[in-house]
Amino acid sequence: MAERVRAVLWDLGHTLVDWDPARVYRQLLSDAAAVEDFLGGVCTMEWHTEHDRGAPMAENRKALIARFPEHRALIEAWELRWEEMFDGWVTGMEALVSELEAAGVPQYGLTNLPAEKWPHIQKTYPAIARFADVVVSGEEKRVKPDPEIFSRTIERIDEPAQSVLFIDDRAENIRAGEQAGFIGHVFTSAGAARRAMRAHGLPV
Repeated sequence: MAERVRAVLWDLGHTLVDWDPARVYRQLLSDAAAVEDFLGGVCTMEWHTEHDRGAPMAENRKALIARFPEHRALIEAWELRWEEMFDGWVTGMEALVSELEAAGVPQYGLTNLPAEKWPHIQKTYPAIARFADVVVSGEEKRVKPDPEIFSRTIERIDEPAQSVLFIDDRAENIRAGEQAGFIGHVFTSAGAARRAMRAHGLPV
């Protein structure tokens, strides 16, 4: 019998919310190959991770613009058109979050996200804004899977880690969460997440 859990700790991007920078750059570049080249060689995820780690977007882009001055407008679009990178909830996840809320199951968030963009999430996804707490990497100056951000999360959750189901789409983050004491589930779909919750006794 799987251990019963009393709370859920959610990742946000690619788990609850549908975030994809390519949405913006498909509007700005000529074809899919150009988008792939730009995101693979200019505005890379490694570069963006510094935003998640707390670097202000306006500061972090300066060195990149100096390196790629011909792409200045495209680089600036990462911040200026940030909201266009989102397309609502990941399929099925709004209903699942709502069911947990209605059942009184405490929900928390642990997200790699620029601190300056957290208000956008709160405004756009009110159900997430109602979570008991959300740990934002840009505020903590630490990103998953750094063990320190998991330690800080445990301090802010009103449940022992072993009674919290942590759901994230990245296996390395789940491994780090399990090492910190959480019960882990690698997110692949709403249906699989629901089955994992039921296996741990959650009323969904």
